Amino acid sequence: MELPTPQDLRERRTTLELTQSDLADAADVSQPLIARIEGGDVDPRLSTLRRIVNALQEAEGKVVRASDLMNETVISVAPDDAVHGAVELMEEEAYSQLPVLQNGVPVGSISQSDVVHAGENVGDHPVSDVMSESFPTVAPGATVDEVRNLLDHYKAVMVTDGGETVGIITEADIAAHLS
Repeated sequence: MELPTPQDLRERRTTLELTQSDLADAADVSQPLIARIEGGDVDPRLSTLRRIVNALQEAEGKVVRASDLMNETVISVAPDDAVHGAVELMEEEAYSQLPVLQNGVPVGSISQSDVVHAGENVGDHPVSDVMSESFPTVAPGATVDEVRNLLDHYKAVMVTDGGETVGIITEADIAAHLS
């Protein structure tokens, strides 16, 4: 990621016809801080710079949200489904892992690795016996940066609205959006 210079920030702000106060309000920082950053008097923390850049992108209408990236069709299994059914579904769909949902709420995940490590003769056991922790969840309005940060540590991110699953995002979804 290439960081914008103070001049870049000032030019983007003025092009969008935003005052320093408008940008400060949108980024949840103070107007004097915006003035000092644009003047080159202070180097902001990365988190502060990210909020300012996100506010500028929002003003430009370019912020990519989880709802823009997600697959609305979520292939999943329930905790009481048999492990052999989950394995068959993974093979059919060519996935190495699946979310485990109970009444639309993420409660875990199951992977081929989980099944292998569970040992022999687990096919008739319920998925809940071999599943791992759930994938993390985000709201539909989460930014692509927030989703990317989670995907650095997890295989997928669940998108939930009011606690109910509405989509799933993987690295492939982000790559497809960028191409």
